[in-house]
Amino acid sequence: MGCHYRPMDVREFLLWMETAPAGRRAEAGHALARAYLQVDVDEETRGAMEAALTVLLDDDAPEVRYGLADALGASDQSPRHIIAALAGDHAEIAAVVLSRSPLFIDPELVDIVAVASGLLQEAIARRPVVSQSVAAAVAEIGEKEACLALLANGAAEIARISFTRIAERFGDDRDVREALFAREDLSPAVHQLLVRAVGDQLGAMVIGKAWLPEARAHTVTREACDRATVAIAAESETEELPALVEHLRVTGQLTTALLLRAVCAGNVAFFETALGILAHVPARRVADLVRGRRMSGLRAAYARAGLPPVAFDAFNAALGVWRQAAETGGIEDHYRFTVETVNAVLARYGNIGDGEMNELASMLRRFAADQTREAARDYVRAAVAA
Repeated sequence: MGCHYRPMDVREFLLWMETAPAGRRAEAGHALARAYLQVDVDEETRGAMEAALTVLLDDDAPEVRYGLADALGASDQSPRHIIAALAGDHAEIAAVVLSRSPLFIDPELVDIVAVASGLLQEAIARRPVVSQSVAAAVAEIGEKEACLALLANGAAEIARISFTRIAERFGDDRDVREALFAREDLSPAVHQLLVRAVGDQLGAMVIGKAWLPEARAHTVTREACDRATVAIAAESETEELPALVEHLRVTGQLTTALLLRAVCAGNVAFFETALGILAHVPARRVADLVRGRRMSGLRAAYARAGLPPVAFDAFNAALGVWRQAAETGGIEDHYRFTVETVNAVLARYGNIGDGEMNELASMLRRFAADQTREAARDYVRAAVAA
């Protein structure tokens, strides 16, 4: 393409810009910036054009500088100093280049996230390419809207720890929870963290409105959270279970009641993972102990895990039902299996007055009732569908 700008053209352009209305100046500046990127000119003319664009950074009218940002923002051929200046301009102007320009390197973007307003954090979170380090900065420091933009950006590389930080910081916010739940790459540990946040909110509301006594409200919310946790574990891949177990251990949620509920629901893989982590026993060895019939080895690992001795027979009874089901082809009727397992455990503890076992027995009775009701619902749904 031929040359459309001569050095004298640029000088005339700058003289004209001194008296032209702001709207016309913005249009002309945008056109000059586009020409700089698209027109084939000699080096002298290109230098003059770049100088003219640089001078336009001092224009008092924001629309002129916005026009520069719009024209130059997405190109890797734009003058670096102009892009840097525009990134320090008014937020609406800076957001244009921060959301598009490929000239910024990750350390620069991380530094900007640390000190920028929410609007600029959001602009960075929407970039066409967001690396793990930049995503981590947004997750750690970014305001809510920036984190929402990051979660909605399919091109962003978000590490698991960043999902965790967003959940920890904004897990009580409905919009953030929904955005996290919508992610297919959400880890079970973060999923459970969000479930607990919902449970805590509901529990606080129930107590605040005096709908239930405080102790009863805590029991209801804790068991609802345990129920959801067991469901999450059941849907998790085997390799994801250690991280989930570790999260539950660190947050104090890996209780005897939760583990017994999981076994009674047939989720033995979750119990095996927890037992291995707590007892520091290799996974394969734990699986052999749980699936075998040598009670002494299982009892030793159980004790090493720090689980209450009085509850060992409860686990062993539940595992016995599970082993029988496995030998006859697996669990075909999940809810009937659960009720049968719970009844086997309760039969073993009918006359024990230990406080903790009384609490576990009460939990198991409620668990069995829940499973029976769910089985009835399934029956009705199947009958209606038929």
